[in-house]
Amino acid sequence: MGRRVQPEIRTGILDACTDLALRDGLPDRLEPFAEAAGVSTRMLLYHFGSRDELLRAVLHRARARQLALFTDLLRLQPERPYPEVLEHAWLAMRGPDGEPYLRVFGRLRQDAEQRLWPGFARLATTDWLGPLEEGLATLGRPELATLALAVIRGLLMDLEATGDVDRVDLAFRELLDAVAPTVRRDGA
Repeated sequence: MGRRVQPEIRTGILDACTDLALRDGLPDRLEPFAEAAGVSTRMLLYHFGSRDELLRAVLHRARARQLALFTDLLRLQPERPYPEVLEHAWLAMRGPDGEPYLRVFGRLRQDAEQRLWPGFARLATTDWLGPLEEGLATLGRPELATLALAVIRGLLMDLEATGDVDRVDLAFRELLDAVAPTVRRDGA
């Protein structure tokens, strides 16, 4: 009689592998995952079946963490004007809190076949529309959610490609001025 998979062990392994991927990027081999989780590569395969299944599980866990963080950053905060919320969210997304997610999911976006996560590009494009629409509705501009999302995603890709923080931040401030030109912000 074989051993039964113990969900708590699988969860601990998955969390350790996700931490590694967010810290260092997705490894090309199983050994870094095994070392991070303190298990053998055989144990990884026992719990996840294959390297690709482990990568999928890691990506889904990382995405759940990113969704929680970014959705919280973009959500409407009644005590703050929404342009301030957007500015704070931008600084977090492009800063140390958001950078691990951009690194991991940037690689996934570059996978033209999207074999690890079919439909990821579409999902990643629409995830943030709800919080943006709700926040921009406080300015009477919910229809700008798609534009704001496209600018934010494009600027994050630009930043990833060039590292030019000052230029990208300036462009983001232009977005804020277009969305709510009368709101004064720090550094404006």
